[in-house]
Amino acid sequence: MKLTVCAVLLTAVSAPAQVRIDEKALVDLTYAFDEKTIYWPTDMHFQWKQTHAEMTPGGYWYASATYGASEHGGTHIDSPVHFARGARTLEQIPLSELVRPAVVIDIAAKCAANPDYELTADDIAAWENRHGRIPAGSIALARTGWGRFWPDKKKYLGSDKPGDVANLHFPGLSEGAAKLLVERKIAGAGIDTASIDPGTSKTFPVHQVLYAANLYGLENVANLEKLPATGATLIVAPMKIKGGTGGPARIIAIVP
Repeated sequence: MKLTVCAVLLTAVSAPAQVRIDEKALVDLTYAFDEKTIYWPTDMHFQWKQTHAEMTPGGYWYASATYGASEHGGTHIDSPVHFARGARTLEQIPLSELVRPAVVIDIAAKCAANPDYELTADDIAAWENRHGRIPAGSIALARTGWGRFWPDKKKYLGSDKPGDVANLHFPGLSEGAAKLLVERKIAGAGIDTASIDPGTSKTFPVHQVLYAANLYGLENVANLEKLPATGATLIVAPMKIKGGTGGPARIIAIVP
């Protein structure tokens, strides 16, 4: 009897567990990095060079490449230190704050009518009237609809001239909205544009307000139209750069 039980336990332990993942519940919120990836006009853009792609004398295939870029471009995370001296750097953001429920505030219709539109505190209040108070610890995402322009720099940024930051036009958050989100004790905020501040901003008050509260930001988030207003869980997986002010991130949503 003991031998039989031991045999069953051994079989159960040694047999690989079968993990089933419903792929229909997964949404990739990340743009691929390549030569078309949009970066801030004054920053170093993504560079990639293949150094090996060949059959070796040993008879096996070997491929390798090098890359380089600014921390802030494509789908990426801003760590709080980006605009707040002494705040957390990228590797200091706890994993527990990078896997959180998401709320999506849709302002796409307003942004379609005004490319310089800013999410307001009233927009948040209207969202809360329909869906309830934004839960503490959640990630608040603003959907502007700007993802439809990616990777067209002219339409996405308002200007495709290298180094031109004087003629940028795209939606963002308002300072009032940022202050309200801090009051709601969110973990982070994100948007489907190049910046959580609108393109016309010169002093970046939204960055200053959120990051001074040690919150992080997500920019150039893809496919927000595929997420519900509530119920999704975000997994934010940034490159773990020690001392980083930000970095490229793979962002995945699990939808109900």
